[in-house]
Amino acid sequence: MNHLFNRQDELIGNTPILKIQSLSKLTGCNIFIKCESFNPGGSIKDRAAKQIILDAIESKRLRAGMTIVEGTAGNTGIGIALVAKSLGYESLAVMPSGQAIEKERMIEFFGGALKLVPPCPFANENHFFYTARKIAEENPSQYFWANQFDNLSNFKAHFENTGPEIAKVFGKDLDYFICAAGTGGTIGGNTSYLKSKNPKIKTLLVDPKGSGLHSYLKSGEFISEGTSFTEGIGNMRLVENFKQAIIDDSISLDDQYLYTIAKYVSDHDGIKLGTSSALNVAGAFHTALSAKKGSNILTFLCDLAERSYSKMNNRDFLLEKGIDLNKDIKDYL
Repeated sequence: MNHLFNRQDELIGNTPILKIQSLSKLTGCNIFIKCESFNPGGSIKDRAAKQIILDAIESKRLRAGMTIVEGTAGNTGIGIALVAKSLGYESLAVMPSGQAIEKERMIEFFGGALKLVPPCPFANENHFFYTARKIAEENPSQYFWANQFDNLSNFKAHFENTGPEIAKVFGKDLDYFICAAGTGGTIGGNTSYLKSKNPKIKTLLVDPKGSGLHSYLKSGEFISEGTSFTEGIGNMRLVENFKQAIIDDSISLDDQYLYTIAKYVSDHDGIKLGTSSALNVAGAFHTALSAKKGSNILTFLCDLAERSYSKMNNRDFLLEKGIDLNKDIKDYL
């Protein structure tokens, strides 16, 4: 392996895989996480950011002096800020207010500009997605819109890189792949690649309450129930990247389930999970409960847990959301 690099973006990818011993022992299955927090921007979104920007440069849609603009719940904005600086570009993240303050700070820390807009339904023209698009459309010579939901460079990042990294480790010995979806690029690229190499692998979407993807896969309609404290996860519309996903089944989990699993893993393994990672790991645990003993199950540790510190480690916030801080994981066995 090459250990000498010239730019930060070259450090993205080839992340390690870790077995969660406590959950594996409880379930009799081998539960693994691919640690995307090891990327230089601290999340799996570094991968999409890099591919989107490199492809835009190659196609000349992104030229010297232009600024990359994107609507984001946080991690993609951080990844774009890092990759943009690494390659000599500026970036602007349009983000809904009310996300974890840690993510706002990290975008600016990595040199990106930040524009906060009031949170609103997707149908509202002031939604952060439309705001970012409008900025680029009104100033096409100045801004390149990353468009992470429908730009298939997002899918490509995982089909050409993440998926092959997983297959290199497991070969055909991976029984289940579990993943949440926001833009759909991660689950799209990985399921497509893994299925192409091992058709027998079972691929599952884990969806938070408040998202309609679980309902869409089950009934063909986007119907949501409840809400979730997860950020940037779930969707109420079908986007290009998610269309590429090959999914066998889906599950929907509430925030209490996420918190209980995350606390158990923290207490027993010392592994800290942010909200997105907690959803993924909870999905893997839920799957393991009904899987054949000895099955190999993989999901993602999406990002650095401290990006959710103000939520996952905020007692007042959790109590306000109705979370029972003392619920026992054995209630789910």
